[in-house]
Amino acid sequence: MDPILSIRGVAKTYKSGTTALSPTDLDIAKGEIFALLGPNGAGKTTLISIVCGIVVPSAGTITAAGYDTVRDYRQTRMRIGLVPQELLTDAFESVQATVNFSRRLFGKHADPAFVEKLLRDLSLWDKRTAKIQELSGGMKRRVMIAKALSHEPDILFLDEPTAGVDVELRRDMWRLVHELRARGVTIILTTHYIEEAEEMADRVGVIAKGKLILVEEKQALMRKLGRKTMTLTLAEPLDAVPAALAEWNLSLADEGHMLAYEFDATAEDNGVRALLRAVDDAHIGWKDVSTRQSSLEDIFVGLVHEQEGRA
Repeated sequence: MDPILSIRGVAKTYKSGTTALSPTDLDIAKGEIFALLGPNGAGKTTLISIVCGIVVPSAGTITAAGYDTVRDYRQTRMRIGLVPQELLTDAFESVQATVNFSRRLFGKHADPAFVEKLLRDLSLWDKRTAKIQELSGGMKRRVMIAKALSHEPDILFLDEPTAGVDVELRRDMWRLVHELRARGVTIILTTHYIEEAEEMADRVGVIAKGKLILVEEKQALMRKLGRKTMTLTLAEPLDAVPAALAEWNLSLADEGHMLAYEFDATAEDNGVRALLRAVDDAHIGWKDVSTRQSSLEDIFVGLVHEQEGRA
């Protein structure tokens, strides 16, 4: 099946010589939820802005829903929705009016029933006659999402959609994203909240210093790169890791009351059994043991630090 979004060799270098995005290739399947992770200034917004026609690329081509984003600009913009980071909307318009205007702007006929459902889904119906300037920051964010969905796009970009909003809106966003995917909408989101990627994404891309350094299915990524930490709660605190346990590269925590061992959970011999025998041989008493799987955040931080080390 052909991807709904195909990015080939897309790059951006400004006249100053600054490279915001190195040549990037990426395919997104229809109905996929793709999370793009990266620190500030990594190139996430640049890539999204190029796809959405806001920034002109220095090189490369993009096809969206079968249309070239440059040659068939109108066709592609009708199929793409964008929720930007900034809260940009007409402060003196009512909520319903600004959403209706956005729908007409993309050539869609008026559909009061659709707009009502959209506003209800985003908990905006009770605020439909309120002016934008009267709304809280969270409500303004909801309006931005409603505007992006007003023309029923096939591809939706969410650029840090829940930055600075309350937990309730974040949960509403997660629910809405899953509902949109069920309808066949393709969703690409950037986020600083790693739990959003863990909750929603099918695949994860990591971008750092303008380079897309990894694209992987979320579960496969966590299996391949994820590690576990085993923590022993000690009966008596230690001042230092005993020399007899040096080969396991252990660390102490909680003022010496906890002994931690990080290991590869997929390895045939992860060293856990040998470590526990060595702890007993060293007459170190312990009263509890727990393990923790590395999170997507742990993996992301490690990948970014690795990329920075190569730069």
